[in-house]
Amino acid sequence: MSHTGVLQRGYVDGASIGHRLSPASKIASVTSFVFIVVLTPREWIPAFVAYAVVVVALLIWSGVGPRRMVRSLVLEIPFVAFALLLPLVGPDPAGFAGLSIAGMWAAWNILIKASLGVLAATLLAATTLPVDIVAGLQALRLPAPIVAIFTFFIRYVDVVSDQYTRMRIAQQARGFRAASPRAWPVLATGLGALFVRSFERGERVHLALVSRGYDGRLPVPEAGMERSWPIAVILPAAALLILLGGWLATW
Repeated sequence: MSHTGVLQRGYVDGASIGHRLSPASKIASVTSFVFIVVLTPREWIPAFVAYAVVVVALLIWSGVGPRRMVRSLVLEIPFVAFALLLPLVGPDPAGFAGLSIAGMWAAWNILIKASLGVLAATLLAATTLPVDIVAGLQALRLPAPIVAIFTFFIRYVDVVSDQYTRMRIAQQARGFRAASPRAWPVLATGLGALFVRSFERGERVHLALVSRGYDGRLPVPEAGMERSWPIAVILPAAALLILLGGWLATW
């Protein structure tokens, strides 16, 4: 399986302990960490600060610089836009400048948990190749259709991306510029054509696989890394200790 360039942009080539851990253990570790973060009450601000310190320290240890961390947080812009509206539309506007206290707490809850989740996913992407993530999902015994969907995605996302690039170049060669809402119908038509082409390509690929004996499972290579569950458990264990510490402090 070739490594797809679009998804591999987040990978940082290195030899840290995080890079050497088995993909399955890293996936389980990051998922457990995010689950613990979500369980944390929004009022426990010191706990969230401690979570951030832990995950940022691991990112730096894995070779991820501050600039890349900030770029990764761009993914949560839709959540940020939604969260910023909550203090304006929340109940009982009695806070600063007439903002809703409940709305501000809700906005904080969304922003901090989404940010920590994105940083944790960045840690996984920085230390694990897409093909190894597929192997890890298979090792964790996830349902075969889910593994197959993700495998097809990392195989063909570059194909669709290249096709979109060619369409955009062809539009620009004909003088098209998306500078006003009047260009939206052209953009919608182009995206529709891209969807139809991608769908037809998917049908052809599926028929070709079925003709070769495809039974719903793809041959995904097993990761050649040693199992390192005792090391991978450090991240969720640290988060769990922070959560327990916050619980004891409020007890």
